[in-house]
This record gives sequence, structure tokens and C-alpha cells, in this order.
Amino acid sequence: MKNYYRIMLGKKSVYAEEAHKGNFIGTECLGDIDLSNRIPESWREFNEKFIPVFLEKNPEKTKISAGLACGMLHTITKGIVIGDTVLCPDGQGNYFVGEVTGNYEYHKNQTLPHRRNVNWFPRTISRDEISEQFKNSAGSIGTVSNITKYADEIEKIISGCRPASIVATDETIEDPSIFALEKHLEDFLVQNWRHTELGKHYDIYEEDGEMVGQQYLSDTGPIDILAISKDKKEILVVELKKGRVSDAVVGQIQRYMGYVKEELAESNQIVRGAIIAFEDDLKTRRALSVTSNIDFYTYKIHFDLRKK
Repeated sequence: MKNYYRIMLGKKSVYAEEAHKGNFIGTECLGDIDLSNRIPESWREFNEKFIPVFLEKNPEKTKISAGLACGMLHTITKGIVIGDTVLCPDGQGNYFVGEVTGNYEYHKNQTLPHRRNVNWFPRTISRDEISEQFKNSAGSIGTVSNITKYADEIEKIISGCRPASIVATDETIEDPSIFALEKHLEDFLVQNWRHTELGKHYDIYEEDGEMVGQQYLSDTGPIDILAISKDKKEILVVELKKGRVSDAVVGQIQRYMGYVKEELAESNQIVRGAIIAFEDDLKTRRALSVTSNIDFYTYKIHFDLRKK
């Protein structure tokens, strides 16, 4: 299946123009290491091999930072495949759009040395053209974001049409109407995090002052929100139910928590989980009744129309 990614070309898109002119995307993470013929298919194998290298070169960084950096590096060099579409902010409020056309290449001593060739499309996408939900996702901090859930909107904009709604085709979706509502809740939750109950005790994970805890990459899929307690003693995995069957969402968050515990948490940190759903769910509560480290939250949407 074709995937779509938002790629930052250097901090604050500083290399965007150069990459556009040179027809490539890339990253400078571990830029002094040629990864040719050294990239495993498995993300887990890649992390096991290069997280220690990253930490040795960056002793001031945490394991979470190392996992994020290496996950991003594997995605750009191996995870993105030929034919995938990339959107890259140009630093001026627009996005360069292109199709990946080549496999990994190493360009020693050059800007963004870990590169993939790209055929850029003739037109750019303006932030004014995209929906508010897509704008929030495409504007989230982090080098790589998978934005495939906005595939229909992206294709329609590229072809000159206005966006239409996206429908859920995932077989684990129990209620498509709730999926349609909650697929954008994540962005709203992130934007208003400090006003929520969770925001009183946890901060969405940041790296170098920038938020990177939304859609944090793991070897079993992207974590909706990765947060850390204000005393740094707990790592919180937040998963939105998104209309899925209870068994699917509980199993998913447990897999994410297992990844965080085994790969990211320091020896003095514990891992907790939080599932957020549109309404109370007896099946979810039953499934969680046998575990003490996952909490269940519901949310309410308030709409107030007043005549003036």
C-alpha cells in the first residue's frame, strides 16, 4: 500500500530549498556513518544495532531520544519505499510534494548525507489549501510523520480538487462513525494537552525543546501520544480507541507499552498506559480490570450555538 510522509529537511526546513533543487530527501542523523548494505529490514534489528551507537555519540541524550532518532533514520533510509509520496515544508508556509524514486544513497560530507531520490511535482501545496485537521498533523514537530490517513485529501489537492472525507477500511474498526470523529481527536488533544486531566501530571515528550511525542514511531506502529511525568519517573503511552473493537485497542496499547519498557525506559522509570474513548465501554473496562497500569478515559464534545 502506498504511504504518505511529512519530512522535515533540517531543523526549521533549513535545507528544504537545497533538497528540492537536488531532487532528494534526507537526514543528517549519524551522518558520519555510511549505511550502505547495513540496513536491516527489521526496525527492531536496526534499533538494536544503532541505538548504542547513537548514545555513544550523544551521551547527553536519553534512550527515548535515541529510539526516536534511529526510528526516523530507518524510516527514511528503508521504511519509505519507492512510489511513496512525501510532503516537505519549505519554511515559507508551503509544502514541496514528490514521489520517492530511488533507494538509499550515502553522500559523504554533504548536506543530509542519508538520501533518497525524489521526483518533485510541479506544484506546491499551500497550508491554506488543507483542512484544519491535516494542518495540525502536517505541522507537528518531528523529522518524520506518517500522514497516510490524509491520502485522499492529498491526492485531491494535488489534482486540483478540494478535500473530501476519509472513510475507515481497517477491519478492526467497530464503529466507522466514531472512527471518523476520533481520527482527528489526537491533534485536538495535543493542541489542548495542558488543559486536560493528563496534562496536569504529564508532558508530551519533547526533544531539544520541540514536541516529538505525537505519533512516536515504534516497531509495532506509531504511538498516538508518548508523554512523561513531570518528575520524569513515569512514561505514559496514550492510545485513542478510534472506534476499534476493545480487544484490538487493549492489545495494541499493551504492545506499545512493552516496546517502551524494553527499548526506551530507563531503569528508574515505569511505564503506564491510557486509553481514551468517546464513550464508556464495558468490554474495555472488563479487559482492563485485570491490569493495574492502564487507565481508561472518556471525553465529551461540547458545542454551543448562541444567537446574538
